[in-house]
Amino acid sequence: MSQEQAIAETAKPSGTVTSHMANEFLTFRLGGEEYGIEILKVQEIRGYDSITQIANAPEFIKGVVNLRGIIVPIIDMRIKFRLGTADYDRFTVVIILNVAGRVMGIVVDGVSDVLTLEAEQMHPTPEF
Repeated sequence: MSQEQAIAETAKPSGTVTSHMANEFLTFRLGGEEYGIEILKVQEIRGYDSITQIANAPEFIKGVVNLRGIIVPIIDMRIKFRLGTADYDRFTVVIILNVAGRVMGIVVDGVSDVLTLEAEQMHPTPEF
């Protein structure tokens, strides 16, 4: 292999890394169910801390937190999905997401794992 071919080979974007990353999901628990979200949308995982409440907000919006100068709304997914009362314990976490350029946090019962799924294991999202 010539030096030019070697440089061209290393300069090529690696589609396998991107497609592999796009198939990784962070799984979390809500009640007895397990859910997943694309790992590329996850900004960070934090423990459940004090949250500043917002007057007249819907029940599922717990409030906001100041995350390094960014005001982040926090949504309790157990309440949003009507899964019963939320009990906050040492396993309760807030997953900070960056979705469509917006930062928000979701409260979940706990984080399980990161799964890699192959294309044939995934199905399109059902339409509601």
